[in-house]
Amino acid sequence: MKNLASFDSVIEPSLNAAENSESTIRRILSAYDLGNKLRQLRLKKKIALVDLGKHTGLSASMISQLENGKLVPTLPTLARIAMVFDVGLEYFFTEKKRKCLFSIVRAKERMLFPERSDSPTPGYFFECLAFSASEKSLQAYLAEFPSRKTETVTEHVHEGSEFIHVLAGSVQIRYQEEDHILHAGDSVYFDPTAPHSYRGVAEDEISRAIVITTPPRS
Repeated sequence: MKNLASFDSVIEPSLNAAENSESTIRRILSAYDLGNKLRQLRLKKKIALVDLGKHTGLSASMISQLENGKLVPTLPTLARIAMVFDVGLEYFFTEKKRKCLFSIVRAKERMLFPERSDSPTPGYFFECLAFSASEKSLQAYLAEFPSRKTETVTEHVHEGSEFIHVLAGSVQIRYQEEDHILHAGDSVYFDPTAPHSYRGVAEDEISRAIVITTPPRS
């Protein structure tokens, strides 16, 4: 087995040209967020920097730099800290740093879908505004409501919550057998487990609205 000193010699020249061995190690280890894990563990155990230093033989300054990511911890250092907190080394490496979700959808990427593909006169058409994001806690749509007669609209129900904000035109929402007209700038939040439907009622334009639905509360 090659030791750490000989390991650098087998790295391809093109990689060495881009970054040295220390920066490579820092880049790899940064994904595990070791400093933050160390800080959270220390705070959870309510141990001060000075006290942790006495237990590990490290200075409080060094521990502070480890927590702030200014120093890269060695395995012996991590092992010493793990022993103090009675955790295994896997605590620091089993889970990488959680990456915050950030997903952009460009206007040209969206597609317009009818309410139901088998309906000759859909009550509305919709575009998914966040289709590229996984594990979403809500669904967001840009909906278009052509002018429709009441008899062509079908009521439906679903779990969760629903919010509608009208951007243009007018939308009639039928909720529990009562009709409500929303104009541009109006909003409504409701429980969609009750029968409801929507239809455009602006004769000279297609009504548009932002529709947001959320899954059932656990």
